[in-house]
Amino acid sequence: MIQINYETCTGCGACKGDCPANAIRITEEKADVYKDCLHCGHCVAICPVNAVSIPEYDMAGVEEYEEEKFTLDAGCYLRAVKFRRSIRSFRPEKIGRDKAERVLSAGRYTATARNRQACTYVFIQDRLDEFKELVWKEMPSILESLKESAPEYARTFEFFYMKWKRNPEDDTFFFNTPAFLVIASDNPLDGGLAAANMENMAVAEGLGALYSGYMMRVIRSSRVLQEWLQTGGKRISCCMLLGYPAVTYRRTAPRKKADIMWK
Repeated sequence: MIQINYETCTGCGACKGDCPANAIRITEEKADVYKDCLHCGHCVAICPVNAVSIPEYDMAGVEEYEEEKFTLDAGCYLRAVKFRRSIRSFRPEKIGRDKAERVLSAGRYTATARNRQACTYVFIQDRLDEFKELVWKEMPSILESLKESAPEYARTFEFFYMKWKRNPEDDTFFFNTPAFLVIASDNPLDGGLAAANMENMAVAEGLGALYSGYMMRVIRSSRVLQEWLQTGGKRISCCMLLGYPAVTYRRTAPRKKADIMWK
């Protein structure tokens, strides 16, 4: 449950007014949480005297608002989005643990449906060779499955498989990535939103990323791979290659005019 420090609470009603579950009322000039809620944390974030906490959550990660630290320049952000590229060539060095944790934290703090926070993140780096070997070992059975359910993928993946058999360095699923991230979630949108924030954070850390819809299909078609990942039966909602780019882009890439309707 949400906890209120009654010695600190001033009864201003800010938490009550911003609670999406209407779980807070003002009783004897103090905030009172009278039923369970989404645990979204709005009450923690809005309280002017820091009187609210959610003990079961990581309260040590809560930060006070300081305008100079939290103001994001809109023009700079748009340029960062425009400079975003899908990376298919990586340098060999591994991603440090601190940097990887910051990237994962961008997913952890992403909004989720009904605040379930039910995404599972599998960051594969030290055991990536083991996972890749298992993928290629499973590929014949995956191809047989896809011939029935998704023949267009089966043809493409069979081509990738034959290329790999001729030359194991010619890996169209993993390229030469040093790290591979799998996001599993009950709600696919939760995983997609987390992935977008994590990619932005990865770029801020000097990394590059490539979303892999191919690997999503591969993992979804193999119970063996799902068991190795230990995602608890959650649906694979994103796969991402991560690493330091081995290429440098000098400018943004052009795009078509946006299809926008103003009404």
